[in-house]
Amino acid sequence: MLMSSDRILVTHVGSLPRPDALSDLLIRQEAGEAIDTAELARQVERATAQVIDKQVDAGADVGNDGEQSRVGFQTYVPRCLCGFGGESQRPPARDQLRFPSYARQTAARFPHSARVTNAPAALSEVRYVNSAPIEEDAARLKRLGGRFRECFMTAPSPGIVATTMLNQHYDSHEAYLMALAEALSHEYRAIHDAGLVLQIDSPDLAMERHRFFGHLDDAAFLRQLELHVAAINLGIEGIPRDQVRLHVCWGNNDGPHIYDIAMASILPALYRANVGALSIEFANPRHQHEYAALRDNKLPAHMLLIPGVLDTTTNFVEHPEVVARRLEEAVAVVGDRERVIAGTDCGFGTFAGREYVAEEIVWEKLAAAAEGARIASRRLWGAAA
Repeated sequence: MLMSSDRILVTHVGSLPRPDALSDLLIRQEAGEAIDTAELARQVERATAQVIDKQVDAGADVGNDGEQSRVGFQTYVPRCLCGFGGESQRPPARDQLRFPSYARQTAARFPHSARVTNAPAALSEVRYVNSAPIEEDAARLKRLGGRFRECFMTAPSPGIVATTMLNQHYDSHEAYLMALAEALSHEYRAIHDAGLVLQIDSPDLAMERHRFFGHLDDAAFLRQLELHVAAINLGIEGIPRDQVRLHVCWGNNDGPHIYDIAMASILPALYRANVGALSIEFANPRHQHEYAALRDNKLPAHMLLIPGVLDTTTNFVEHPEVVARRLEEAVAVVGDRERVIAGTDCGFGTFAGREYVAEEIVWEKLAAAAEGARIASRRLWGAAA
């Protein structure tokens, strides 16, 4: 995994806006409708080439395929795992219960998006049965992504699948979690074997405190958190940690977030993940202050920090000076400029048809991140940057 050896590098979390026609095909396919699979393949190829061009033009150093072939960052797994069907009926978040008008507003805003709250459930044993989609995705990214300094590809953590595609088969949450770790390990290994950096998307490590685990107190949640980290470690066993980065967030939505667990509470458990980089939110208004948590819980020496310097739920384009200051603050708490890479709070296209940021503005925001990284680099390295 590249470090910021002579300047601050720029990356993002993974998902990027999909064209409307592609989103429509993905959503219809997920709903079980018959679609033109050849047309879907053409749309994915075209959209992937476009988002790679846009990332390069904006100044991203470490990029990906924008998850153009996936309907959602984790709910795509029935394409490679068997055992899913029906509906999960996922419980609402605590802030949705407290602020029902917010929940109604969100539902009205995204009436035709991918299945977010009613994703399929685990009805029988989950097993990895189809490696063709990930192999196709990886080959496509390798073929089209040559202008990036480094390519990464995302895959969901066992925990986020377990908490959104609910268990209706296994005797316990732990048994389901570990079965998912075993099944998803094939997906992780395929990404690594393709020569790509693996990113594990694990919002369960923060977001699910106020959703799936909303009935627990903090101490009980932290015990579950340790279990979820153990499942990640099981799934990535054998992959060098410097080839794996971990993304953690409190949910990619513009809600109140008043029930988010503090970063300081979860950092010790996050550091137990056998990964080489931690991607975590710092740009949204509920977590901009939490660089202080890294002063008290120092980032392990083997880890890079990918702080979110862009909010992914608002059309405000961050000023490059704001980005630069955020990066300088990150370097100050890490204590090493080479171990900081500019990132985003979350993805810009987490689910097909559910984008908070207008497509054209996404690229303006990424360009602002790149310019902010250049400003910070000149201050941190001087003329050499």
